[in-house]
Amino acid sequence: MKVLLGIGGSGDSLTALERTVERTREAGDDLTVAVVENPESDASLADVESRVRDLLGDADLDATVRRVEGDAGSRLVDIAESEGFDHIALGGGQTSPMGKINLGQIAQFVLLNSHVSVTLVR
Repeated sequence: MKVLLGIGGSGDSLTALERTVERTREAGDDLTVAVVENPESDASLADVESRVRDLLGDADLDATVRRVEGDAGSRLVDIAESEGFDHIALGGGQTSPMGKINLGQIAQFVLLNSHVSVTLVR
C-alpha cells in the first residue's frame, strides 16, 4: 500500500510517525512522509524533518521525506489524489474531558475533503 503520512510537529503527529513507521515495517508499505507547517506547533520544519529522518534511520526504514509548502490540509489531499496514494495517515487529535475528539484544522480538512482513505492515529 502506498501511504502518505502528514506530520507537522505536534505531539499527536509524532505519535502517528512512530506508529506508522512500525506498521510500515510490518506490512511492507511504501511510505512517504510529508512534513507540513502546522500553526498549532512551535517546532520548525527543519526540526520536524530532522526528527523524522532520525526515527526512520533508527528503524532502518527507507522512506521518502519531503517538505510540503502551502496550506497543509489541501496540499496533503492534492498530493494523495494526484500521486496515487492509497492512504493518508495523520495524528488524530486530542480527546476532550467529555470524551469527544478535538481535531486540529489540518486533520479536519483532510477528513472532510479527501477521496483517499484516511487514518487518524492516536
